[in-house]
Amino acid sequence: MAKFKRILLKLSGESLQGDQGFGIDTDRLNDYARQIQEVQQMGVQIGIVIGGGNFFRGLSGANKGFDRVKGDQMGMCATVMNSLALSSALGAIGVKNKVMTAIRMEPIGEFYNKWKAMEAMEAGYVCIFSAGTGCPYFTTDTGSSLRGIEIEAEVMLKGTRVDGIYTADPEKDPTATKFTDITYDEVLARGLKVMDLTAVTMCNENHLPIYVFNMDIVGNLKKVMDGEEIGTLVHH
Repeated sequence: MAKFKRILLKLSGESLQGDQGFGIDTDRLNDYARQIQEVQQMGVQIGIVIGGGNFFRGLSGANKGFDRVKGDQMGMCATVMNSLALSSALGAIGVKNKVMTAIRMEPIGEFYNKWKAMEAMEAGYVCIFSAGTGCPYFTTDTGSSLRGIEIEAEVMLKGTRVDGIYTADPEKDPTATKFTDITYDEVLARGLKVMDLTAVTMCNENHLPIYVFNMDIVGNLKKVMDGEEIGTLVHH
């Protein structure tokens, strides 16, 4: 019996690049697809938001002279590319899925609609939500918070390259200690870089817990659904 019935899975675009430094590592992509399949077979309804940092980040583009709005729009397109790649990998192993976009982009993806998304998930489709919120100045973290709240997910699972939230960056500070759980208020007070401020505030105000774990270790997604404490829970 899975711990959660409906989840919003937030995946890092940068993690998709593996050791390549850019683009999509097909081994990592296929690992993600198999983990998602494993959890879907447990009867879990799955919505996914994936970042685009392996291709382009609007904010970093703005720092290099790009117009911020156009830079963010380029970032939205990067998330669509990753979403199509994940959709293809899922389809190749028989997992029914839909790519939904926050900006009109038919026939690449279906225009996002909460009720159509929930209907599709209830019918056994994995829904991949791309193009962020469709608006500039919002990150995919905020996009995943918004989609998680809209589809009435029980939890947002933030799959990263680290195994949870620490008092400091464990790669830089050997004395950093890991939290098993932490409140939203403490995350904000400590200035911990879990998600951006807007995303954490939205989750806090709408009572959507965040669970941070290492998605890059194959089998970890199922461990989370089995109730194993392998990451950090952010809650009230």
